[in-house]
Amino acid sequence: MNRVSFFGPDTVPFTFYSTQHLVALAVIAAACAFTLGWRGLRERPRLANAIRHALASLLLMLDIALHVWYFTADQWDPSWTLPLHLCSLTLILSFIMLWTKSYRLFEFNYFAGIGGALQALLTPAAILSGYPHFTFFYFFVAHGGIIVAALFMIAAYGYRPRGSSIWRTLLWLNLLLIPVGLVNYLTGGNYMFIARKPDNPSLLDLLGPWPWYILSLEGVAFVLFVLMYLPFLIRAKRSRNLETNRRPS
Repeated sequence: MNRVSFFGPDTVPFTFYSTQHLVALAVIAAACAFTLGWRGLRERPRLANAIRHALASLLLMLDIALHVWYFTADQWDPSWTLPLHLCSLTLILSFIMLWTKSYRLFEFNYFAGIGGALQALLTPAAILSGYPHFTFFYFFVAHGGIIVAALFMIAAYGYRPRGSSIWRTLLWLNLLLIPVGLVNYLTGGNYMFIARKPDNPSLLDLLGPWPWYILSLEGVAFVLFVLMYLPFLIRAKRSRNLETNRRPS
């Protein structure tokens, strides 16, 4: 095992699909399955609200702890530590969504948050350290928390994305490119990876050179969002068919 201080300034290399990476993915998958499969949660509003606030507090504390580490490790730099990567942003939005029960934030986090977090978990291009450093745990708990937060709103409060949610999410993502691109220009950063591809392997490596991979990513995002919406569309159609069959002729 690598000898490194848990919260110290020194980090260790991360190995893709190592035992630690696979265990982290398995734990997140189990948490997601448990959240969606929790029967009767909607009938226990006091418990649901307590879990919602606890999860929101965890996400907020994680984000605060990361920025404390940036400063204590002398790593804070406006070119890469501002919360302007998609997952950094949706982590904050997940906290607000949980605390306020905002449906608009839910639909954005369901598509952009889960979509971005899944890609990050499978190809951790922006991870800062391997196991057992704090930033290793931060990366997987934070990205897993984004997914669980959106799924929790489905399981506990019956939230459902709509077809129009896809277009609103794509619109907000494209609007975000304007201020993020400006910050990249002013700081020399690469937030949302729109200035260049990340150094570590990622999905973007399959989508062509800059800037064409940005356009390709739009198509990938649309297809992914449609696939994420399909279970709700199929369920809604089945419910309508059952309701039609129950009506007296």
